[in-house]
Amino acid sequence: MNQTLIANLRAQCGGPRDGALLRFSLGNALLSAGDAADAVSELRQALRFDPNYSAAWKLLGKACLAQDDKAGATEAWRQGIAVAQARGDKQAEKEMTVFLRRLEKQE
Repeated sequence: MNQTLIANLRAQCGGPRDGALLRFSLGNALLSAGDAADAVSELRQALRFDPNYSAAWKLLGKACLAQDDKAGATEAWRQGIAVAQARGDKQAEKEMTVFLRRLEKQE
């Protein structure tokens, strides 16, 4: 199921529907399938399309953490918090703040 979804999403990349939402969806599917490295790549691509996509910053942090890239997760969440604050996205801001605090406590 998930591999079919990933294949379908990848088939749309580079086409007229390519954009932040498509790359976010692909990154989410890849992360769910356990492919954190490719998820990070796709989420970074989503953020190239739309650097103000709070949810992409949040998921990028999770994908980085899944690769044990604590510095990458920290940076993603810090940038995501700034974006969420600028957009008034209180829920995303709160979630990323919690994730960041937990990560900082582990260090």
